[in-house]
Order: sequence, then C-alpha cells, then structure tokens
Amino acid sequence: MLTNIRTNYFLCLLLVITRILFSCKHASKISEEVTEVKTPVTVGPVSFKSVSSTVALPAVATFMNKNIIRATTTGTIEKILITPGEFISTDQLLFTIRTREAMALDRKAQMDTSLSFKGLINIISHQEGVINSISYQKGDFVQEGDEMAVVSEQNSLVFIMDVPFEFDKYIEKNRNCRVILPDNRQVNAMISRKLPEMDMQSQTIRYVVKPLSPDRLPGNLIASVNIVKSTSENAMVVPKKAVLGNEAQTEFWVMKLINDSTAIKVDVSKGFENNDEVEITKPEFISSDRIILTGNYGLPDTARITIIKE
Repeated sequence: MLTNIRTNYFLCLLLVITRILFSCKHASKISEEVTEVKTPVTVGPVSFKSVSSTVALPAVATFMNKNIIRATTTGTIEKILITPGEFISTDQLLFTIRTREAMALDRKAQMDTSLSFKGLINIISHQEGVINSISYQKGDFVQEGDEMAVVSEQNSLVFIMDVPFEFDKYIEKNRNCRVILPDNRQVNAMISRKLPEMDMQSQTIRYVVKPLSPDRLPGNLIASVNIVKSTSENAMVVPKKAVLGNEAQTEFWVMKLINDSTAIKVDVSKGFENNDEVEITKPEFISSDRIILTGNYGLPDTARITIIKE
C-alpha cells in the first residue's frame, strides 16, 4: 500500500515537472519569435566623388535699356500694328500717322478729285525688343516728338543678383555661372560687373549677371544663381534621407549594416548638403559599407533588419 502511494506521488511529480519544462520551452519559443521581428529596409553604399558646396542667391531679370518710340510728325494715328508684350524685330512697322496736312487736304479732296495726297507717315523700329507700353490709341492726335511706345531692348536683358556682403569673396571665382529659372531650366551666364551701391534695406551687393543664351525671357522674372563656396575632390557622400538627427539638429547619425540582418547606429559629422545628398566628414567609411536609406527612422542601436532592396 505504501509502495503504491509513493509510486503515484513520483508519477504526479514527474508529470508536473514535465509540464513546467514544456511551458518554459514554449515560452522560450514565443520569446524567440518576438525578438526575431525584423524591420524591412532599403540600403545603399557610400559614394566617393567630387562635390561642391554652393549657395543659391536670388536674381531678378530686368532690361537695362529701353527705347522710346516717338512721333516723327503731327497728325492722327491711322494704324497701330503692335500690342504690349509683343516681341518686335528691327525695321518692323509699328504705327502709321496721317499728317495734319493730309487731314486738311482730305476736306478739299471731297470738292477737288484731282488731289490724291495721302500724307501717311510710317513709324518703324530700329532695334528688336519687347513692347513695354503703348501711350496712344487709334485715332488719337499726336504732336511731333510725343512718346508713342516704350520698347525694352532684348539684348539688354540681365539678371540683378543680390549678394550678402559675407559672400562677396566668392564672386571672383564664379564669373561663369548658371541661372536657375523657376521651371528648373538652367541658363549659362556670366557675372559682368558690380553696381556701385548696396541695397540699403537688405544690405546686399548687387551684381549684373548677363545670360549667354538667346532665350527670350520676360522682365521681373525671379530666378536664382548657384555660387560655389568650396569644392572637395573625393568627398564621402550619402543620400540625404540616410542621415537622421535629433530635434535640435545638433546630433546626426546613420544606420550602418554589420551583416545582412543587423544595423548599428553610427554618429556622423556633416559637411555640405543639397536637396539630395549630404557630405560625411567623420567618421571614415569605405566603399563596401552599406547604409540604410529607408526604414531607418526610429531604429534603435543594433537593430534587427531585413533587406528588401539593395
């Protein structure tokens, strides 16, 4: 009897121990499954190339020269063959004026049909340009010397660039430059001269930038000019989205892969940056290093990852 009780006791104890061990093993499996959750990321290499640090300065298109079209006789405007904003070429007919003598003869011609004097004077352009304004309408009376229209000379179009005083030292090595238009087109240009006075309100130096292309651009067009501040021949560069920072933007880091499933946090120092790329000045990377491009936000140090694109 006592032997049977002991046997049953040991069997129960063995069953309890087995259940405890099975539960621990099952919990361990669940824990492993939880820790094996990996963040999907895309990665890319560190690039080594020649880069330039630039600053974009505002520039506004303006016509330096404007021609005034004046009446060459006294009379009535018979025809107006131009409109504001129209581009005109050299020797193009702009206005026709009927002289006051012809107007007087018209009344006599009604009685004397032998008179055939028309007295029409043509006003033509002497240079190509854009019609800026027209002062009269058809049928208006004008006197000799009156201003009839203003033409902005197309070849006098320049950009006036405002340069902060601290950037003035970079202008000499940027004589040849590119003007970036609002539609992202780039126009080759040359910084030709400095205007004698600074802008009093913004305290900027004004430079004249002459476009080298024959494109017809309107006045008051707001563009920008990229000025090179410095150049590095073999800079370490990563895409801008690969660099993370704190809220104060005082500390920066990237997530670098140490193998195909683990990434570590690496603190970095930034050099130049533009809309797409950032130069890394510290630490030293090698071309085989792989940096996380997307999926890196919020990753802790030594994060488990899975690569979805490389």
